[in-house]
Amino acid sequence: MDTHRARPAAVFERPTVTELRLSAFKSHRNAVFPLAPMTLFRGASGSGKSSALQAYEALARLAGGDTLEEALAPVAGGAGACVPQHARPDAQGRRGFRIGCTVEGPVGPVKLDVAVQAEPELRVVGERLTGSGRTLLSTALRDPEQPRVEAAWHTAGSVPVTRAPLPDDRLGTALLPLRVAGKTAGQRMVLDAAEQVLIALRSVFACDPRPELMRAPVAARDGRLRGACDNVAAVLGRTRSECVTRHALLVSAAEAGCRGQVEGLSVQGLEGGFVRAVLARSAGAATPLERLGDGELRYLALSLVLLTGPGVLDVEPVAEVLPARQVLTVLADGLDRCLDPRQARELLELAGRMCRRGHIRLVGTVRGEVGSVVEEAEDVAMVDLGCDG
Repeated sequence: MDTHRARPAAVFERPTVTELRLSAFKSHRNAVFPLAPMTLFRGASGSGKSSALQAYEALARLAGGDTLEEALAPVAGGAGACVPQHARPDAQGRRGFRIGCTVEGPVGPVKLDVAVQAEPELRVVGERLTGSGRTLLSTALRDPEQPRVEAAWHTAGSVPVTRAPLPDDRLGTALLPLRVAGKTAGQRMVLDAAEQVLIALRSVFACDPRPELMRAPVAARDGRLRGACDNVAAVLGRTRSECVTRHALLVSAAEAGCRGQVEGLSVQGLEGGFVRAVLARSAGAATPLERLGDGELRYLALSLVLLTGPGVLDVEPVAEVLPARQVLTVLADGLDRCLDPRQARELLELAGRMCRRGHIRLVGTVRGEVGSVVEEAEDVAMVDLGCDG
């Protein structure tokens, strides 16, 4: 595995995931991936590109409060498919996987590592939160007959460590704000570290535009873009009226990536409160989006994602934290899928510009031949998985 990485800034004012660890997940063993503002995984089919994004999304969902089953629902085959294929069960028939990440921010680097038992029952069997040179939270499965783990977190008061049971189907770090009082310096250290991890992981938008769903009319009020981008027409109606500057940039992107001259993106009202989006042309009739090819639709949807933000995308960052303290991370599996070389180049250049501005962070997968377009760009981590995973 070869990794080309630009060195990030030394100080992270906003919580940011800077490293993804797949200790044992699908085809990955002891894999550590540094994450820059823009990180692209490339490699042959089956090399593990999509697996890396699935692990990241699972951590994000757990940080948002999902159960293990809910967090792993997007993975085809569920939890069982996350276990390395050749992992042998122990004497009790148990098999599982391990994932983790590093989050840098105001309190310095904080590491989160999670061990999950997938068979015979789905449960968290171990979790560790570390920062400031010490273990801040650790959990372990003590009694397999009980649906809980024994948790211990740093207190540094009259009692150095607090112990209590936590449910075995959720991320313990996500539950700490409800369990730790914050009365001692040690407790505040734990809360600050947990908050940093949760802020970074919850601000994630997993995106995979589905052209076959984007061609149907949608309700005009359906104005927050979903991961499949099936309601893109309604969202374009919003951006045209609410985000004039960014909508103009989107029109420029459409001109660069769609066939023929494009002068605008607008929305036509239909019966029943539905709308459809159209491309305005310099000559001739406007072109409804449903008449565009798959590549053009994916290109437009991904450009829209890169140019907007949480207020437009269907993502729920930490509500009690100021937006200025959060960074939106877009997960885009198959970033260049269906795109021709020109569209891929334009989209990757747009992504690079937006990431360098600090507007978003991007973790995506691309085909091997496309990755060279941005391999030498600033602040890009190119992770080459080759063909072996």
